[in-house]
Amino acid sequence: MLSFPRRLRFWTALFLLLYWSGLHVAPAAAGLAPSRTSGETTVTSPRAADLVVVERTLENKLVAQKLRDYGVEPDQVRARLANLSDEDLHQLASASRGLPSGSDGLGTLIAILVIVILVIVIVKLMNKEIVIK
Repeated sequence: MLSFPRRLRFWTALFLLLYWSGLHVAPAAAGLAPSRTSGETTVTSPRAADLVVVERTLENKLVAQKLRDYGVEPDQVRARLANLSDEDLHQLASASRGLPSGSDGLGTLIAILVIVILVIVIVKLMNKEIVIK
């Protein structure tokens, strides 16, 4: 195998030396990022907060499927939510706070499976035996 020519080695070493020196003397800045709200999550009133809670509950796959089973379309649900009084909307939001919002737990299941697979791979790499009784 041929090595770098002498001239290329010199310029490569000089370039890397200057590059790493520049990285070494560059100041590191750290701090807290300023908080700002996005346009979608701005909650200006208690009604808007309750509406967000109810909409997140309606994103749950089980709730959406049950509504479809009863013959209710998502557009009808949104139209009725817009027509609810503040008191009724708050009561609905309070009742739905204990329910999972937006997910059915598939992400959690996948994360657990990935962790189990990683443990098995690490144990195998260490030449250990896995025995399940």
